[in-house]
Amino acid sequence: MLVVFHMLFWFLLTLILYVIFRRLYQLLPYPFMIPVLTCTVFLVFILTSFDLSYDVYFSGGQWIDALLGPAIVALAFPLYQQRKLISKYKVEILATVLTSSILGILTGYWLALMSGYNELITSTIISKNVTTPVAMEVARMTGGEPAIAVIFVMIAGIGGAVTGPWLFNIIGISNFLGIGMALGGASHAIGTAKALEYGEEEAAVSSVGLGLCALCVSVLGPIILTWIS
Repeated sequence: MLVVFHMLFWFLLTLILYVIFRRLYQLLPYPFMIPVLTCTVFLVFILTSFDLSYDVYFSGGQWIDALLGPAIVALAFPLYQQRKLISKYKVEILATVLTSSILGILTGYWLALMSGYNELITSTIISKNVTTPVAMEVARMTGGEPAIAVIFVMIAGIGGAVTGPWLFNIIGISNFLGIGMALGGASHAIGTAKALEYGEEEAAVSSVGLGLCALCVSVLGPIILTWIS
C-alpha cells in the first residue's frame, strides 16, 4: 500500500507542478521559464533537499515517461494537416535534416573529445539531437550508455527550446521553415513543443525534422563514429 502511495504521490506532484509552472510561463513568457525546465529544476531541488534517489521519484514518474511514445505519435496530427506544405519544401527539408544530423553528431563528439571525456561519453553524446527512445538505442549501438544519453537529450532539448527564440531574434530568422527545422532538428520533442507556440506550420515542420533526424542519426551515427574514432 505504501508503494502505491509513493507512486501516486510523485505522479500527482509532477502533474501539479507542471500545471503551476505552465501557468507561470503564460504570465511570464520568457524562454528560460518554459515548464519543462522550471518543473525539472524544482523536482531536482526536492530530491536533493531530502536526499532522495531518482529511483524513488521514478516509481511514479515512470507513468509520465510511458506517455513519451504516444506524445511523439500525436505530433503526426499537425504533420498531416500541413502535408501539402511539407511536400512543397521537401528538398529544403531533406537537405537541412542531413546537415543537421551530421553536424549534431560531429559537434557533440568533438566537444566531448576536447573536454577530455572518455570513450563512453564520446560514444554516447553523438545521440544528443534525437528524441529519447531513439537516443537510447543509438547509444547502445555505438557502445555508449543509454542512461547518460537521456541526460544529453534533456540538455539539448531544453537548451534549444530556451536559447532558440533568442537566437532567432539575433540572427533574424522569422520563416516558419527555419524555425521549425531548427527546433525539431536540434531539440527534438521539447523543441517541437516550443515550435507549436509559434504555429501549426512550425510544429509540422519541426515534427518532420524530429522524425527524419532520428532516422538519419540512427543510420549515420555508428558509421561516422567508426570513421572518426
